[in-house]
Amino acid sequence: MNLQVNQRIPLKIKRMGINGEGIGFYQKTLVFVPGALKGEEIYCQVTSVKRNFVEAKLLKINKESKFRVKPACDIYQACGGCQIMHLRYDKQLDFKQDLLQQALKKFKPAGYENYTIYPTIGMDKPSHYRAKLQFQTRSFKDQVKAGLYAENSHRLIGITNCYVQDAETQEIINGIAKLLTKHRIPIYNERKQHGIRTVMVRKARKTGQVQVIFITSCQVNLIKLIDELTSQFPSIITIALNWNRQKTSDIYGEKTEILWGEQAIDEAVLDYEFSLSPRAFYQLNPQQTEILYGEAVKALDISGDEDLIDAYCGVGTIGFAFAKKVKSVRGMDIIPEAIEDAKANAKRMGLSNTHYEAGKAEEIIPKWYQEGYRADALVVDPPRTGLDEKLLKTILDYKPAKMVYVSCNVSTLARDLVELSKAYKVEYIQSVDMFPHTARTEAVVKLSKK
Repeated sequence: MNLQVNQRIPLKIKRMGINGEGIGFYQKTLVFVPGALKGEEIYCQVTSVKRNFVEAKLLKINKESKFRVKPACDIYQACGGCQIMHLRYDKQLDFKQDLLQQALKKFKPAGYENYTIYPTIGMDKPSHYRAKLQFQTRSFKDQVKAGLYAENSHRLIGITNCYVQDAETQEIINGIAKLLTKHRIPIYNERKQHGIRTVMVRKARKTGQVQVIFITSCQVNLIKLIDELTSQFPSIITIALNWNRQKTSDIYGEKTEILWGEQAIDEAVLDYEFSLSPRAFYQLNPQQTEILYGEAVKALDISGDEDLIDAYCGVGTIGFAFAKKVKSVRGMDIIPEAIEDAKANAKRMGLSNTHYEAGKAEEIIPKWYQEGYRADALVVDPPRTGLDEKLLKTILDYKPAKMVYVSCNVSTLARDLVELSKAYKVEYIQSVDMFPHTARTEAVVKLSKK
């Protein structure tokens, strides 16, 4: 490889990569260029030379793709959160279908060449869809800013008008930044490691209720701030404080306490309501969540007499979609607060056929089987890291007749299908665009035992 850092080269983009970057070849060397689109002819500058590839920045487009559009966000390039906003939306959906095909081709699960992959289900209005934000806070000349780190850095980009964020949550975080400045609340910096690190704001789509979490590394007095904040924004019904004293990339620490208001906000999806405590996981895009869960219900194709396990259940949302249609539902999650929410939500809905435990799926499922609980159907909705190896082994040991895999990472999905395809047939994959303008997609996989 003869390429050097800062070298400028012409390049034709052959395809797009899993992070939304353009990919081309220069003298047989693989080149990744963020911001470039398939079919474009560009001029770029090498920024990093690796063993098998180089990275470059886009300098000039000599031949522009007809699918290139002007990004709707002023800080699109600086923020880096929306990697493909410069691609026309219908072509974003095609790209996300191609992501699945690329991942399958890389990992090669059995029979992948013949998998049915349906077109990605998109949004009619792909803007302001994020009902939750987690913004870092930093102080600049005694002025607090809230936003996100620029890609691959610890440089904060202040965000006051995010194109994909719910408008009210954006207004609230803007107000919080001003109040943090006004009341001189200690703000975290990496040298002192002291103060408010992150603020989370989440809004329930169906009820409009809002909860706020301040993540801090030290004791802070928020009484005056809370008085003003709740007066300015009456939709806020919960304010919590989470303690994270560790020097870590993890956002949350172990301890969360309610400072003001209710224990949880109320949300609804499909035909049922549920509560969300501050630490409980729920999808960022409530509108598309209805689509995603509907696809999961359709894929499992239940008859009514199944015993169902909902692994990685969170507050129980996916399992509740099945609870009135099956004999029983059991779920587990590693966050105890989420399990308490699941139990409370089931009770609230009058469900008597559900059971929830806090812990790891790979440990609890074998315990249930040893106790005599035999699941006919399984739903898994793992984090981006995919299924734990022990859980994969557990699934292959017990082999429930029906299975649905809800994935938020096409790479770990394809990896896991290598193992699952030993015992299951992939009936189809349906991708759902939960994160318009980003390089991420969700997918629902229907599996049946061979």
